[in-house]
Amino acid sequence: MTIPRKEAGYRLVSERIHDYAEVEQTLNREDRKQQVSRCMDCGVPFCHWACPLGNKMPEWQDYIYRGDWKRGVEVLHETNNFPEFTGRICPAPCEKSCVLALHDAPVTIRENEASVTEVAFMEGMIKARPPKHRTGKKVAIIGSGPAGLAVAQQLNSKGHYVTVFEKDNKPGGLLRYGIPNFKLGKYIIDRRLKLLMEEGIEFVTNTEIGRDIPGSQIMIEYDAVCLAVGAGKPRDIAIEGRELKGIYFAMDFLSQEIRIIQGEEEVSKERISAKDKDVLVIGGGDTGSDCVGTSIRQGAKSVTQIEIMPQPPLGKNPTTPWPHPFPQILKTSSSHEEGCSRRWLMNTLSFKGENGSVKEVISEMVRWEKDANNRFTMVSSGHQEVLKADLVLLALGFVHPVHEGLLNELGVTYDVRGNVAIDKQHSSSVPKVFAAGDAMMGASLVVKAIASGRKVAEDIHRKLM
Repeated sequence: MTIPRKEAGYRLVSERIHDYAEVEQTLNREDRKQQVSRCMDCGVPFCHWACPLGNKMPEWQDYIYRGDWKRGVEVLHETNNFPEFTGRICPAPCEKSCVLALHDAPVTIRENEASVTEVAFMEGMIKARPPKHRTGKKVAIIGSGPAGLAVAQQLNSKGHYVTVFEKDNKPGGLLRYGIPNFKLGKYIIDRRLKLLMEEGIEFVTNTEIGRDIPGSQIMIEYDAVCLAVGAGKPRDIAIEGRELKGIYFAMDFLSQEIRIIQGEEEVSKERISAKDKDVLVIGGGDTGSDCVGTSIRQGAKSVTQIEIMPQPPLGKNPTTPWPHPFPQILKTSSSHEEGCSRRWLMNTLSFKGENGSVKEVISEMVRWEKDANNRFTMVSSGHQEVLKADLVLLALGFVHPVHEGLLNELGVTYDVRGNVAIDKQHSSSVPKVFAAGDAMMGASLVVKAIASGRKVAEDIHRKLM
């Protein structure tokens, strides 16, 4: 009631658009202690209910307020393997459900989480904890994204021998190759990976199971196999002109830039560059926002982002009231603030080009109406618009994991959405093969992937023992 919400905020736009350093700033310790003191230890902690990991917000924030940062980070680690990741890139459903959100000033839980973890790392509070005993059981984790890393750490802590296979140069999955450096610095991932290796987890990179090593060989050598391959099949758009040059999937664009920054790919190679181009991002989600920020840093002439759904309301939405953890309200990211035109209710009809390269995008305005079954259907307004575009980035999400290769070789069955079908114990249709994260639930959030990994690890451990 007496201390207002205070956010760390972002670096100046004029400064940050010229580099790939993290845009978010940090508060000093005294400011941070004041912010955690705003947590009221409510009778019903809706923040805890809203968090996919079940983080104990009132408990660990109270420890920070009392100056016991070590105990605070220990309580945080009881439910969250990687608070340094979620403290940066989680959409913070906990804050949406905070009681103070009723007054539009929830506790800065996400920033507090990142802050306590950074203090703990700087002061050596977070250390490797290898298991004292080994069970002799061997587990293979296919994929090193947040779900795979969570499975690996949980099973390793229980004494199993864990090997994580990654097809890319370095572990991290979409944490490394999908999320831009200005949102998540890669040293954050490397710092955690160093601890995981010290705990005894083995990482095998540049190795695609199903191509470099047959899935059948993995099945023979390991007592359990966990598929944490993510949902890598991007949603495409089948319209006239799709074959033109200059139209790319968002993840191809983002991952290439990250590889160049990391020195993994030559700048001289065929590059997807936004420099001096009119860029059109199709898709209004977080991936689209990342494309906006990256395009601006590459020197785009203009950036436009279009979305087929209506513009959500600002601040509050009566259809998703408090304490809904994912309210449908307008979200403005740091990338949007850097210079971007945003449009809603626009459906892409065709691409037009010159000399084989895209130059224009034909779109139409649409509206959404309820049909006889009370379901919303898209209706054309008949009004078309031509948008200039030298570079088109498709940020339309992902449909399911890639079936070709490992999954088809193992013979796992798929659900109606094309994800790996699992039972209540996260087992696939193939004995001793489990699935975690986006591979079994479809493209989702990092915080949900970590939560999934923890649950799957428990089921694998029970099965092994």
